[in-house]
Amino acid sequence: MDASALDQVRLNFNPQGLFIINAAIGIMMLGVALDLKLDDFKRIFVKPKAPAVGLIAQFILLPAFTFLLVLIIKPAPSIALGMILVAACPGGNLSNILTYLAKGNTAVSISMTAVSTIFAIVMTPLNLAVWGGLNPETDAILRRVSLSPFDVFFTIFIILGIPMAVGMTLSRLFPGIADKVRRPFKIFSLIFFIIIVAGALLANWKNFLNYVNIVIVAVFLHNLLALNIGWWAAKLFRLSERDSRAVSIEVGIQNSALGLVLVFNFFGGLGGMAIVVAWWGTWHIISGLAAAFIFSRRKIPAGEEVDQTA
Repeated sequence: MDASALDQVRLNFNPQGLFIINAAIGIMMLGVALDLKLDDFKRIFVKPKAPAVGLIAQFILLPAFTFLLVLIIKPAPSIALGMILVAACPGGNLSNILTYLAKGNTAVSISMTAVSTIFAIVMTPLNLAVWGGLNPETDAILRRVSLSPFDVFFTIFIILGIPMAVGMTLSRLFPGIADKVRRPFKIFSLIFFIIIVAGALLANWKNFLNYVNIVIVAVFLHNLLALNIGWWAAKLFRLSERDSRAVSIEVGIQNSALGLVLVFNFFGGLGGMAIVVAWWGTWHIISGLAAAFIFSRRKIPAGEEVDQTA
């Protein structure tokens, strides 16, 4: 099947559905924020090296190497822009669980997730505009939709920044209530989002089945690249084994939910972008679990801290 045909496909999602999916990711972010504490941010200043390396890998190295990967494999323009969009997104909170399973440093993972979410308000629209604009074919799509980085910034601020601030404020002012609602709220928000995404896929199931095979290889290579960028960046800066595991998984697990919101909000459900982001959201769970299993089987060098919360 001709991959270029995917550039003409538009997945359908009505205005009410767009509002619901925006609300769903906002609710998810609120649930994540209930888990965050000021100490997660203070840790960046106390032990800044590992989170700093991770953030450089996340927002500078991954988008740059994604651009090079796109030049090498030459996918259809909408697929290429979907890959650039995924690379521009922050890490997903699933990475914290996977880092724990990998016997990595969960404190580093949590810190990176918290800070990368804040950085994403600026870095996601910036990376999308810069790297998408450097490729003439993806730049043509950005021009057709008249994408304004400020509009993307505003949307990310609304659906990530505000819920995060509200969740952390509630957790700080009402810790007892936050402790009681934290777990059920996170479960509810995750199930709610899965239902919304499942509804979007079912409404476009034929297109998804027709074209998902085109993006499988691209997503596999891209995700493998992301995991390796995190790992080798950590090793280059001589991070510990546990810190390296955390950074690798954090860079390899992207917030594909945010990517899906941006595809429907700004690109009208452009087929290649939507299917890349949707398949990435599925695949990175599989690859993340595989990476966690491989890491967990490797011995941690003697002398490294065992405390997961330090």
